[in-house]
Amino acid sequence: MNDPLKTELLAVALEAAALAGDLLRDGRPADLSVAATKTSPIDVVTEMDLAAEKLITGFLAERRPRDGLLGEEGASSEGTSGVRWVIDPIDGTVNYLYGLPSWAVSIAAEAGGQTLVGVVAAPMRGETYHAVLGAGAYCGERTLRVRPAPSLGQALIGTGFGYLTERRAAQAEVLRTLLPEVRDIRRGGSAAIDLCDVACGRLDGYYERGLNPWDFAAGALIAREAGALVGGRPGTEPSGELTVAAPSGLFEPLRDRLEALGAWHD
Repeated sequence: MNDPLKTELLAVALEAAALAGDLLRDGRPADLSVAATKTSPIDVVTEMDLAAEKLITGFLAERRPRDGLLGEEGASSEGTSGVRWVIDPIDGTVNYLYGLPSWAVSIAAEAGGQTLVGVVAAPMRGETYHAVLGAGAYCGERTLRVRPAPSLGQALIGTGFGYLTERRAAQAEVLRTLLPEVRDIRRGGSAAIDLCDVACGRLDGYYERGLNPWDFAAGALIAREAGALVGGRPGTEPSGELTVAAPSGLFEPLRDRLEALGAWHD
């Protein structure tokens, strides 16, 4: 990789994610509790979400003071450099709250309407995934590649659920119909990790409605650079309506089935 900006952004993202991951893994209090709720009483924020975002934003302000920010827990600034960081300090907060291992720090850098760099650090797995636009995806030094596309009926598919009652009910109806049509469904609780699992070949595909930019910015780039197609409804980019990731040959029938099932609305 010979692009100085991408090289710098990757180094900054990797260091910030490592620092936050260490804080979250080693500093989690035994009596961790909910600090606040967001869209519903089960959409929670812990004191460690806030502490990790403060650490990341402070680090970025020191290393890249002219950049903009978009963070899940409220960090937001325009910046003047043309680069914007999209941050999820803990993707999988409910898992983290309960002491389950599937949570991650997700950091992406965007410029010119594209995600240039994505880093997802999963400390309890001992893994950090990263990708640079046009330069491939990696877990540490290992190159990532999606699995060859199976038929829809032989596909292991990841998904997730929202926190609003009406949305969860609609997602359950989609799942009820889709489940007999695929190999099986997995629900891990972290969109960032699910997208990286597609990149690693641990899942054949993934879909979810209701994601925010910080949920998928880094993971989507990692999946794409590992060979996946990532999109939303037919002809659109991933969004809050729908995010789908899978290798070509599975992406199309999965997306089309989700479209037919109305997976993009409540």
